[in-house]
Amino acid sequence: VQLQASGGGLVQAGGSLRLSCAASGGTLRYFSVGWFRQAPGKEREFVAAITWTGDSTTYAESVKGRFTISRGNDKKTAYLQMNSLKPEDTAVYYCAADNVGDITDTGRERAYRYWGQGTQVTVSS
Repeated sequence: VQLQASGGGLVQAGGSLRLSCAASGGTLRYFSVGWFRQAPGKEREFVAAITWTGDSTTYAESVKGRFTISRGNDKKTAYLQMNSLKPEDTAVYYCAADNVGDITDTGRERAYRYWGQGTQVTVSS
């Protein structure tokens, strides 16, 4: 399965963006989906994840209450709704997918075989 992340852009602090992760060559039906981000000069970090059933989600502390991860009904898309954006949210955002067995594993990069190419999010102050 190939993943395509989109929806990034330039937004002022306090604004919102919705990122999309679209699958092709397969579906996300039985895959958990995670979002990660990498800021300039920093390592890639976990942002949010959702299990394949959609019943469980997990978030990095830095985005809790501001970001929401969800799955599309088409079983081929996942989303990351980002509200109250801050300059420190500026990064390249990546989506990833795999049949991760447990929600506690969804925060680990190594749990995912499939990755999108990344979409740039820039938040100005």
